[in-house]
Amino acid sequence: MLAILGLDATSETVYRAMLARPQDGVAGICAAVGLPEAQVRSALDTLSELALVRPSHEREGALRAVSPDVGMELLMARQQAELAVQQQRIEASRVAAAQLIADFSDLRPAAAHSGVEHLVGLDAIRDRLASLTREVKDEVMTFAPDGGHTPESIEAARPLDEELLGRGVKIRTVYLDSVCNSAPTVAYTGWLAARGGQVRVVPSLPTRMIVVDRATAVIPVNSEDTAAAAVVLTGHGTLTALCALFENVWGTAQPLGGPAVRDSRGLSGQESAALRLLSEGHTDEAIAKRLGVSPRTARRIATELMERLGARSSSTEARSGPWAAARRTDRRSPSWAPARSERPC
Repeated sequence: MLAILGLDATSETVYRAMLARPQDGVAGICAAVGLPEAQVRSALDTLSELALVRPSHEREGALRAVSPDVGMELLMARQQAELAVQQQRIEASRVAAAQLIADFSDLRPAAAHSGVEHLVGLDAIRDRLASLTREVKDEVMTFAPDGGHTPESIEAARPLDEELLGRGVKIRTVYLDSVCNSAPTVAYTGWLAARGGQVRVVPSLPTRMIVVDRATAVIPVNSEDTAAAAVVLTGHGTLTALCALFENVWGTAQPLGGPAVRDSRGLSGQESAALRLLSEGHTDEAIAKRLGVSPRTARRIATELMERLGARSSSTEARSGPWAAARRTDRRSPSWAPARSERPC
């Protein structure tokens, strides 16, 4: 019955038995479901990996089943995470392919016409972006997952923005929801809007990206280290896909400062994104980077989500268990844009 949510029949049977007979140990569950101990223990391992069972706080060494409302929410969050990964897979594949092509082009200079230019280092990236913005004729589309800007970076950007908008260039930018807490950035987007620029926000973005005139795109080789290297893509097929990605995200994004939109579970876009990232096993630091907030704010959002799901007494345990199996240390790297000013939501 729950196979569609990733739970096999045996594990579901054991889970239901634990819900119906919470005081039973392994022997009691074996008797109740009519399965050998080895099979029941294997099912318990699966349930533990899915965070559907946890150590009991009342009976030392025993396991307890989480309530169905919390358990099903966790399973659905996993599925949503898998869908999100699948949707972003084509974008990630193109980045990997572009890197391979760029590396191959270095070995064979004659292939320079392939539509891929490899940039190494922040200076080279910024110089190329400056050249592209001087040449733009019609439109600039940007994914900006770097959070709010400092007043200094905004003042440096105003003259170029004003010049582009003044000659009719269409500017569309997608920021993270968290920029709503950066007063300088909010004021800057209002200034842009008054001159024809358009800004929308989403909970998270797949990568930093700038597309100029639908003919040239600049994306980092590694989204975790955008300053290390980037590729400039001009191939028609690649640009068609990247423009479609932008339009898809733009179509689901919300105006900055608009009314909060919540899903059927009552979660905001930022909370829903945090739940998905938690279910994928990301650290607080990684979640903070993806949402454009501080690690402290990411921890607060995660704690509130767990409390809302009815797991108040187990929130710390859950986040240090199956979800955190692949914990790692995340390092912030210099952005293509000037330094950001981050304030927790």
